[in-house]
Amino acid sequence: MAPPPVRDARAPPPHVVVLTSPGAGHVVPVAELASRLAANHGVTSTVVTFANLSSPAHSSPLASLPPGVRTVELPAVPLDDLPSDAHLVTRILTVVRRTLPHLRDLLRSLMDEGVVTAFLTDMLCPAALAVAEDLGVPRFVFYTSSLMSLVSLLHAPELARATTCECRDLPEPVRLPGCPPLRGDDLFEPLQDRAKPVYDLVVGLGIDYLRADGFVVNTFDAMEHETLVAFQEFFSGEGGGVHPPAYAVGPFVRSACTDQEEEAAEHYECVRWLDAQPDGSVLYVCFGSGGTLSMEQNAELAAGLEASGHRFLWVVRHPSDKDCSASYFGRTSAGHSDDDPLSYLPEGFIERTKTKHVGLCVPPWAPQVEILNHRAVGGFLSHAGWNSTLEAAAAGVPVLAWPLFAEQRMNAVKLSSSESEGGVGVALRVRPREEDGMVPREDVSTLVREIMAGEKGAKARKKAVELREEAEKAAAPGGPAHRALAAVVANWIAQRELVREDPILSYA
Repeated sequence: MAPPPVRDARAPPPHVVVLTSPGAGHVVPVAELASRLAANHGVTSTVVTFANLSSPAHSSPLASLPPGVRTVELPAVPLDDLPSDAHLVTRILTVVRRTLPHLRDLLRSLMDEGVVTAFLTDMLCPAALAVAEDLGVPRFVFYTSSLMSLVSLLHAPELARATTCECRDLPEPVRLPGCPPLRGDDLFEPLQDRAKPVYDLVVGLGIDYLRADGFVVNTFDAMEHETLVAFQEFFSGEGGGVHPPAYAVGPFVRSACTDQEEEAAEHYECVRWLDAQPDGSVLYVCFGSGGTLSMEQNAELAAGLEASGHRFLWVVRHPSDKDCSASYFGRTSAGHSDDDPLSYLPEGFIERTKTKHVGLCVPPWAPQVEILNHRAVGGFLSHAGWNSTLEAAAAGVPVLAWPLFAEQRMNAVKLSSSESEGGVGVALRVRPREEDGMVPREDVSTLVREIMAGEKGAKARKKAVELREEAEKAAAPGGPAHRALAAVVANWIAQRELVREDPILSYA
């Protein structure tokens, strides 16, 4: 392990500004990053959020940050000109671009207080890199999803130039360095329709990323070894690389209950219910903080779970027939604001499964880390969001991947592909019918039986246990994640000292 950089005793501690977008998969890793920087590397932070995109659920991970970490909220900007059905990513990227003047003012004010060592922006906010560049601040992207999805976004501008058809109609698989082959319809969901405004916005992400000095990625070697190797070779190969370097600093996973919280966790009905179930017998079902199913799909899922004969714990949210990300920002579908999500399940379903002690439905949240690490849980039916993916990996639980939006289809490919194909082999893949996008109850039942008791499920379970061991090694004190983050901090400090020694390089 390389020695820590020598710091000027007269210099203030390194201070970084971290811009986060909403969603548990973004805010939770940012909170963990800021905490680790403070605890392990002596780095203080200012975490910046958006008033337009805030919700109590997304703010809660930032409520208990350690000393040396503060939060600032950028003021709201008007969005009245956006159509009511504007894509989730369109709304986020519009807010980012319209708040750039406020971000510039904030960065300048923080620079007036002292040296801003570096600026980190969320994967959905690379437009903000231009502000840091103009001010002469070292700039990095904190990429909170898989490195494979980052590679795909860096490739998106070239794909847009070289093709005219929709991604889903590409005649050949998309082959990216170090990644499993991807079908066109496995690429980012916003890239699937060129006619929608979100298409150009997402292609633009791949261009904006090139302003970064590096990528700090929430991943680890065993999860994406081939992709990491290929990315670093692409960066530092002969003739010079075309992309900044990537640092694998993950997995960042929410901690299970502390001693003080353990007693409160015991009061959760779902935890008490799991305590009464046999080891490895329960399928945990949750589609993340934003994922939703249609009314019809909810009914098919319920019927399939019941027909499978396996125990399940299902986190149920309000259905939406129009938007599979309807729960994002804490939203609910029209007319569902105060309704019980369980009231939309098929008649008699809850009573039958609860009476037989084979199923429990909880609305609309559950302590996921505690559940995944519970001895009774043997599988995870998931939307394959990266946050949930890493939590499953850290718990050693195999996944039944049912992707809904964003980069989740790519994550499902990574999880379900074999190691020889560049994947990790810890998941089975749910594939909706092409004609209507539905997953019928028969398929649900078959897949549940396979992941919980079949041969393929047993292989995925074995791989999941191996991946958990590698995740523990990566996150251990002094382990690869610690060393990677130390290298990033050393980079920041070196750049700061360069600025201190050469006034020409000082902030604009």
